[in-house]
Amino acid sequence: MVKVDTVYQRVLALANKEQRGYITPQEFNLFANQAQMEIFEQYFYDLNQFRRVHGNQTSYADVDDMLQEKIQLFEKEVFQGTINVYTDPDPLNVPPEGTVRFILPEDVYRINRVYYNNAECEILNTRDFNHAINGGPLLRPSDSRPIVNISGNIARCVISGNVEIRPTRVIYIKKPTEVQWGYIVSMEKPLYNPFTAIDFELHASEETELVYKILKYAGVSIRRQDLPQVAQGMEISQIQQEKQ
Repeated sequence: MVKVDTVYQRVLALANKEQRGYITPQEFNLFANQAQMEIFEQYFYDLNQFRRVHGNQTSYADVDDMLQEKIQLFEKEVFQGTINVYTDPDPLNVPPEGTVRFILPEDVYRINRVYYNNAECEILNTRDFNHAINGGPLLRPSDSRPIVNISGNIARCVISGNVEIRPTRVIYIKKPTEVQWGYIVSMEKPLYNPFTAIDFELHASEETELVYKILKYAGVSIRRQDLPQVAQGMEISQIQQEKQ
């Protein structure tokens, strides 16, 4: 976790250097959430890229482990008792008998694994899911080989006999919680309020990159072309150092 006040103070110090401008708390909160989400989403692209790397397996494994460690900070698990069943708001849309579609948690970013009892469900796209249900005995789901299809935030989990059930466990990667530099106004100046602040959920090693990214966004906002260039240069240097 990265302290939001630490990042804000560093951003202000760099932005104010050579009178480049002031960043309000409201602006900072917007830029901070954009930067956090950008770094978070990059984890998955980097993980896919490094898993294709051939050659030095020791170096590859280190990078892979580091990315997995950062992603695992966002891993959550919900059980059957807290997995809500979907009810169509249109009373005319009566679902077929035996249909039990369920709603994914609101903070889902990516589903990792779905279980029915001790069996891991195979996650299929809509075409393959329908093909499995309507296909021959070798394709059809079973209690030991359940299948699941996800469309938007609604999912269907099917076992033998094409019976739709509510899974017993869902493991997923959640979206980062929105960051907030909480403050109160005193003498017409914002003062940090730790009781309303929400820190970054990213790994502690991301503090420097957060500062550089926020500076880039801030430079556009305060119309200083030099600030994004300075921040971009620092960010590129940081990335090159990490990937050496």
